[in-house]
Amino acid sequence: MSARVALLGSGAFAIPSFSALVATPGIEVPLVITQPDRPAGRGRVLEPTPVGAWAAREGLRVIKPEDINAPEWIELLGREGIVALAVIAFGQKLSPPVLEGRTACNLHGSLLPRWRGAAPIQRSVMAADDEVGVTVISIAPRMDAGLVYARVTTTIGPSETSGDLHDRLAQLGVQPMVAVVQGLLAGTAQGATQDESLATRARKLSRADAWVDLGGSAKQACARVNGLSPWPGTDCTITGDGQAPMPIKLLRCRAVDARLPVGSVATSGVVGCGEGAIEVLEAQVPGGKPMPLADLMRGRRWGRATLASEPHAPAAH
Repeated sequence: MSARVALLGSGAFAIPSFSALVATPGIEVPLVITQPDRPAGRGRVLEPTPVGAWAAREGLRVIKPEDINAPEWIELLGREGIVALAVIAFGQKLSPPVLEGRTACNLHGSLLPRWRGAAPIQRSVMAADDEVGVTVISIAPRMDAGLVYARVTTTIGPSETSGDLHDRLAQLGVQPMVAVVQGLLAGTAQGATQDESLATRARKLSRADAWVDLGGSAKQACARVNGLSPWPGTDCTITGDGQAPMPIKLLRCRAVDARLPVGSVATSGVVGCGEGAIEVLEAQVPGGKPMPLADLMRGRRWGRATLASEPHAPAAH
């Protein structure tokens, strides 16, 4: 007899693991639970979450509660005979009544207890962490503080953005997530307590983060540019051969062994930092497509240019 497992998720990070769980023998998925549709785009048209769109394509039953902890949804879980919850990038905190009588686990995009919070992948890249990965944990009252059931590690590539790493970690999480769900259903899963002294916070990104300090090391600048890509990107201005400054967004780079004055741009797309230099592999001007900075330099026939970036003022509340 199959165990009835509900899938709770909203972001695309959940889809590879959810797809695998749907296909796992011994698991039945009667419910996919996601956030309500939200306005998106210039037309502000209501759009489903990535998980909601995926579930609809797969013909799975989807519910979209504003608050999964409301009594009517808790009653629904009971009527459906849900014995376990698989939670990934859901966006709502689960109350004790939701969890009562059920096993539950969550897939998180960092090596917990490092980077608890909303932007673990971006913060890992921005910090140039030597080791990154995914962790499967139990659901706890405090954010991302549950027992650790499984961890899988990897490293960040020299020009890998947080968008790239997001997709790779989503795939890396499939095997441990499926194994932990099976272990919880079988009563064999073993969890370890997190070391609170090692906990760090992955604060949510905002537009105010979209800048880079070129006066520091190339490693730090590269980590920030790649960590802020694809959103919010890194806002700069570029001035070429006496032209007026033009906005430009940096989206991907790698650290290189070169010496240039800080902010000076070579025709090769290499930009000087306080220590070393970065090669800008993807940049975008307003209305343009992402391209190597070297191609932009050639297209505008700039023999030289200067790049600058300034800290943004925090958004007013």
